[in-house]
Amino acid sequence: MGLHAHRLRYVLHDPDEQMLAGLGRHQNAPGTWIKIVGNPIRLRAALPSEWKLADTGYLMTTTYRAASDTPPPSPYTARLQTSGDVVTAAVLDAGGQIAASGRLATANAFGVVDQVETAPAHRRRGLGTVVMRALAPHALRLGADAGVLVATDDGHRLYRTLGWTVRTPIAAAYIPEPRSAAGGAAGGAATS
Repeated sequence: MGLHAHRLRYVLHDPDEQMLAGLGRHQNAPGTWIKIVGNPIRLRAALPSEWKLADTGYLMTTTYRAASDTPPPSPYTARLQTSGDVVTAAVLDAGGQIAASGRLATANAFGVVDQVETAPAHRRRGLGTVVMRALAPHALRLGADAGVLVATDDGHRLYRTLGWTVRTPIAAAYIPEPRSAAGGAAGGAATS
């Protein structure tokens, strides 16, 4: 997954309790996540006790339309990188450090947006909007006219202002990483 404490992620549309219980017993390495469409109570009931519930997310969709990118405010600059079918948009601060970023990959006619994040010191400056508007034209270029993402509580407010629609809640559970020698927990809540 490329994220700390997110080594493997299962995203399931309509699993039954037996499938969830089996997955929870056999795919329980630290950093493993299971996400399902629906209620977290159902997920909690099906999984062994070592699984921890994460905050509920929101499956959101949009229709991509041709639009111009939004330039970042001064002193920020934008950067795009493409690796195969994955496009990463980043907004850099005056020192060249990443202030906000996100990525998009295509799956058939879908442009899947993931890992959109703005560093705490740079929030409330429109940088998330810059990232999302930079990714949209690349979804169309790669043949995806529909957008899909799973949003956090904070993220779904931004995406709604950009025309995304909440379709369903997404419940998530994970196996925490072991505590480090310094005593800090390595597991945590999901990002999107």
